[in-house]
Amino acid sequence: MKSLQKLATAQKGKYYGLLLLAFLLGSVILIQAYLIVSIVDGLFIGKQTFNQVFPLLLVLLGVLLLRSFISYWTGQIGVKMAVNVKTSYRKKLINAFSGQSLTGSYQGQSGQKVSVLLDAVDELDSFFSKYVPQRMVTTIVPIMILVVVFSQHLYSGLIIVLTAPFIPIFMIIIGQSTQRKSEEQLDRLAAFSGRFLDTLQGLVSLKLYGRSKQYKDVIKQSSLNFRDATMNILKVAFTSSLMLEFISMLSIGLVALELGLRLVVFNQMSFFTAFFILLLIPEFYASLKELGSAFHAGRSSMGAAAKIEKELAVNEHIPEWGERALPTKPESIALKDVQFQYGEKGFMLKDLNIHIPSYGQVAIVGKSGSGKTTLLHVIAGLLPLSVGKVFVGSEDRSVYKEEEWFRHISYITQHPFLFSGTIAENIAFGVDATMDEVESAAKKAGIEDLIQSLRYGYDTQIGEGGRGLSGGEKQRIALARAFLKKPSIILFDEPTTGLDIFTEQILQRSIQQLAQNSMVITVAHRLQTIQQANHILFMENGALLAQGTHKELKASHSPYRELFSLHEEGQNE
Repeated sequence: MKSLQKLATAQKGKYYGLLLLAFLLGSVILIQAYLIVSIVDGLFIGKQTFNQVFPLLLVLLGVLLLRSFISYWTGQIGVKMAVNVKTSYRKKLINAFSGQSLTGSYQGQSGQKVSVLLDAVDELDSFFSKYVPQRMVTTIVPIMILVVVFSQHLYSGLIIVLTAPFIPIFMIIIGQSTQRKSEEQLDRLAAFSGRFLDTLQGLVSLKLYGRSKQYKDVIKQSSLNFRDATMNILKVAFTSSLMLEFISMLSIGLVALELGLRLVVFNQMSFFTAFFILLLIPEFYASLKELGSAFHAGRSSMGAAAKIEKELAVNEHIPEWGERALPTKPESIALKDVQFQYGEKGFMLKDLNIHIPSYGQVAIVGKSGSGKTTLLHVIAGLLPLSVGKVFVGSEDRSVYKEEEWFRHISYITQHPFLFSGTIAENIAFGVDATMDEVESAAKKAGIEDLIQSLRYGYDTQIGEGGRGLSGGEKQRIALARAFLKKPSIILFDEPTTGLDIFTEQILQRSIQQLAQNSMVITVAHRLQTIQQANHILFMENGALLAQGTHKELKASHSPYRELFSLHEEGQNE
């Protein structure tokens, strides 16, 4: 609650605006009660005519309109406070998710993260739009009413003082249960969202392995769990409302009984005073009761805030980038004493010292699990270093702007991700380019003929993830992106795996062409790709065992020679 309250008080203009409106509301309530009593007392006790009280009726109408206006603006300020806080939290979450290292982005479920970003943040709304304004009103208005009641009649004020504490005590008891159940509800919603998205993404695999019915039951159970958690919160809400109504009605009844006895039986009080107090008492308890309902909503927001803060806390801290622009021409890359480890006991890259020239092809080779892809991610800047530095030319990479660095990089994985949209939009992704430039890039990537054979050509729609295209076609669109972007550094992660010979030949020619003006670094398994490399990095168990050309390593390094001897024998046959 304290962290959310700090966010509310940080918006000083709106916070003090609520304070001023609360004072105005208290004053208006007192004036409204006084006018109503004056009109009734004048008509029925003072025997005044309608014309005599008509001016008071006009004033009362104005007061009622003013009260509506104050209530409206109080709510509007609360809504604006909520919008500001939700916007701030969403920016923090988006920055946290986008700033995650590769390992962090793979943790958890996508649906769960979306649920926190949307549903959990939306849960904060009630704290700022309901609880904060109502708490301000309840802090001021009841005190103003209590002062006036004490000034009119001591015993009525004492009854209020004795009965009023039961409402906040009950609010605290119910509020703790509400927060706990709200957290449970958000957990169930996150689990439901994550499982639902996972099932949609893996629908083909579920069909092939005959597990679709089982996952249907899993989704059904997750949905039922979320329903039960929601109903538990509603039970608490209804119980809270019932008890608040009961306490306030009982308290009002006690005051009314005491006033009635003194007015009718003992004749110790005037009608004006008794009626005036009787009109103020419901306003007093209504304010406390509304705070109770708002407090219930506020406790739900606390559960959501805890979940958001937990999500922000688990994200890794990525070192900040600098503000300098990268050189326009390609620069060499050097890794100095670089180490990286997945978690405390995970796989580790060990003391890498590597120099990569500005132009040409560099191949990273080794057995599966040797750290090739991890090294590629470190070079790309997708993983934070545990130890060491990466230099671009003679400068530490951290002095450059992050967006500048990634503007000079293209990373083509085995399965490039294509977004839902046209082929032209996917080729020009992240780049402002003309249609002629898009077509030129497609031609260089060897996919122009395929695109022109399609009915809508470059305007052909493709599905999310590249649905409707083969693996080789996705690779060539990714290549076209690289040709269009004209980066200084191009990274390939086993680009020829699973491709047919024709597509592989296109890819190899494209790599050679790109290497004429850029640094091309490839995680390679195919001997043809390795032989064409100007420089080879041979990895094993996270360490760099050797580096050089294919001929040099084959002649001087027996583990390297053993790794590729079978490939060469197969080719000679």
